[in-house]
Amino acid sequence: MAAQIIDGKAFAARVRDKVAGHVARLVSGHGVTPGLAVVLVGEDPASQVYVRSKGRMTVEVGMASFEHRLAADTGETELLDLIARLNADPSVHGILVQLPLPDHLDEALVIAAIDPAKDVDGFHISNVGLLATGQKAMVPCTPLGCLMMLRDHLGDLSGLEAVVIGRSNIVGKPMAQLLLGDSCTVTIAHSRTRDLPEVVRRADIVVAAVGRPGMVPGDWIKPGATVIDVGINRVDAGEGKTRLVGDCDFDSCAAVAGAITPVPGGVGPMTIACLLANTVTACSRAHGLPEPEGLTA
Repeated sequence: MAAQIIDGKAFAARVRDKVAGHVARLVSGHGVTPGLAVVLVGEDPASQVYVRSKGRMTVEVGMASFEHRLAADTGETELLDLIARLNADPSVHGILVQLPLPDHLDEALVIAAIDPAKDVDGFHISNVGLLATGQKAMVPCTPLGCLMMLRDHLGDLSGLEAVVIGRSNIVGKPMAQLLLGDSCTVTIAHSRTRDLPEVVRRADIVVAAVGRPGMVPGDWIKPGATVIDVGINRVDAGEGKTRLVGDCDFDSCAAVAGAITPVPGGVGPMTIACLLANTVTACSRAHGLPEPEGLTA
């Protein structure tokens, strides 16, 4: 029996609809328009595409979009001054500095300068600590999207065994914290894990976030498990072309799993949808208003 495909594109569209509804209520009921500021330093082509897409979707859901494009040789002081202005601007509820930054800029310093309440990427050390201690935090977008899809597909996650493959600060660690928060039994596995296949075979939920194409084969998957593939890897498709694949070998995993996210079209579309959700959450919190249902951890 082939796995059910979890359509991230369709699910992300539903999340954006929920966001738009909440934005409309904030505007009509309270005269408040959520605002997202995106800062792009330099000319990285992938980042430019991503920023354009974020700006378009921000406007589509009725929010205010503020874009700040800075030259690649922008100094640290200038960038930090801009962040300070955005921190102080009441019309800006979310601040996102597009990564990676040019080499001469200190990423950690820049992230630390963002007001944690406006840190819609969830990377500030304060938000990391709040999430780890089970308190109200801004949650990184990709893990939040994974959690939303898991809840939607499985309902109550309590008591399920989850294995997160990958220990990055952006996906692996926050994903584990979110699953713990939903009462899963959680293992974080990685390249040094002994007998990784056996560890993964125990899991009702597998979240693969290692950045290695096709690393997880179908014979690592417990029959009926739910597989969330966070990997986005570009591989050679012959004739000078490339294609995107995940960290899981899709065909063999789909033959065993109960449900699986495809790459592309799975987790990817959820990241921007959750960025918009986080901005609405940040705006609601800033004004002491109820948070949007179904859009937070």
